[in-house]
Amino acid sequence: MKRFGLVGSFNARPGQGDALAQLLVQAAEVLEANADCELYVVSRSPDDHDAVWVTEVWTSADAHRASLEDPAVRELITQARPLIAGLGERFALTPVGGKGLPRT
Repeated sequence: MKRFGLVGSFNARPGQGDALAQLLVQAAEVLEANADCELYVVSRSPDDHDAVWVTEVWTSADAHRASLEDPAVRELITQARPLIAGLGERFALTPVGGKGLPRT
């Protein structure tokens, strides 16, 4: 099974970048209990106060899809939607290893 990675950005509504970032950090906390989520990092752009980036690594694409059905994750998605003006760049990747990832 290949790992599945995503790197993507959300464009928050003007002035809502901090609130959106906090909700995504809460999502990371929820995902602590999900063994299939190997990495979930929320980052901010120093040049765009309304951009929020997320870097994720999962044991598989199926595991990522399944995580979106978790009731706690769905609730955070519901809370985040009004804060999001649009989606920015998104890249699906196949992580092969590195610092912070368990060896397979």
